Amino acid sequence: MAATPLQSVRPAAVAGLFYPADPVQLTARIEALLDGPRNIAPIEACEPLRALIVPHAGEVYCGPIAAHAYRELSIAHTPQRLVLLGPSHYVTFRGLAIPSAAAFATPLGIVEIDRGALRELRDLPGVLLSDAAHGPEHSLEVQLPFLQRLAAGVPVVPLVTGEASAAEVEAVIDALWDERTLIVVSSDLSHYHAYEAARALDARTARAIVAGREDLSGAQACGCVALNGLARAARKRGLTPRLLDLRNSGDTAGDRQRVVGYGAFALYGARG
Repeated sequence: MAATPLQSVRPAAVAGLFYPADPVQLTARIEALLDGPRNIAPIEACEPLRALIVPHAGEVYCGPIAAHAYRELSIAHTPQRLVLLGPSHYVTFRGLAIPSAAAFATPLGIVEIDRGALRELRDLPGVLLSDAAHGPEHSLEVQLPFLQRLAAGVPVVPLVTGEASAAEVEAVIDALWDERTLIVVSSDLSHYHAYEAARALDARTARAIVAGREDLSGAQACGCVALNGLARAARKRGLTPRLLDLRNSGDTAGDRQRVVGYGAFALYGARG
């Protein structure tokens, strides 16, 4: 593959903040998370992995939960393309934003972007080009080190969601859906409740995700826009969502007065 011109690479925005900036430390941390203990018993899935739902906070907070999702990728057939969908935390806009960059950078190197796939999406309702939305955004970036470890060299299709309908997200997923593609939706759950209240709220949200509900709100999951669209696409294809892990920052590295909830889910189903 030809080298990506430096000027077309989106630099890492949160290295050293959300995850280690040193590549040796980052690699060691990813390996430790993937080798860590499971919070929920492993699931024996006979159908192929088609989508993952993973959290996106700092790895010290949500890394163990995200690792539960990525372990499913480590035992599955490596995809040939990764579609990443995550919410915008810094820029308000209408639609789903794609970048102009040809690659993303992390301390572990370069992740190529599937530019052909982005060209396919440009004519879909709600899809727009916005480097402003991608520049500071962490919801997609924090997934990349895991993917570089488990799916090295696989190109990504990055989309940051603003205000968009479930149907618009579904249309994007439909346009890219095939046997070689894995969908990765980035979302945390409830924010800043006391520990026990968050556990109850997040348990209800997890049940809604597993049930395929497409009416999640931002109070339940900051990635609700992508989650609702994924639910529509999954139901149409008969996918089975399964809960892999459900914890919050009070279980990992934070106090229990104001916690953030994290869930890991995998969706399985027939190929094609």
